[in-house]
Amino acid sequence: MTRTFAILFLLLCAVPARAESIPEPVKSEIGNARLSGQGSYRWFGFKIYDAKLWVGDQGYRPDDPESTRFALSLTYARDLYGRHIARTSIDEIRKLGFGSSEQHEVWLNRMESLFPDVHAGTRISGIHVPGHGARFYLNGKPLGEITDSEFARAFFAIWLDPRTSAPSLRNSLLSAPS
Repeated sequence: MTRTFAILFLLLCAVPARAESIPEPVKSEIGNARLSGQGSYRWFGFKIYDAKLWVGDQGYRPDDPESTRFALSLTYARDLYGRHIARTSIDEIRKLGFGSSEQHEVWLNRMESLFPDVHAGTRISGIHVPGHGARFYLNGKPLGEITDSEFARAFFAIWLDPRTSAPSLRNSLLSAPS
């Protein structure tokens, strides 16, 4: 009888599993936000960041990525310079074939002025705003925006395009049914 009581007591006192905590800018920017998927990006075995893709009611539409609002949150695992993040981003955009040389220069300059140096635990969230561009948040506070829908398409393609250099991370981000 004592064992049964102990088990019952533990079951009644158990804390329910916490739902995935939605970052504040995602809550305010995306109605009914839910986690589509998550994964880690590693470079030569070193974890660089954890990524989470947040979507609204329509989910993410790989056949029409520009049609929906979604958010990509990166939580960095190490210190990186903002200019390095910007340059790596533009290199990936070039590899994917988005934009012209002139656009790359403008986009790089804008990202270098926008992206801060990050430390382990820093979170940058990017919100795709269809037909407008991308808004960025640093640890939940507004960082700035780039009002160029072509930039937004190219930037988020780094993670979400089928030709990404990180296909397993893409699969993890798109793991939930949209």
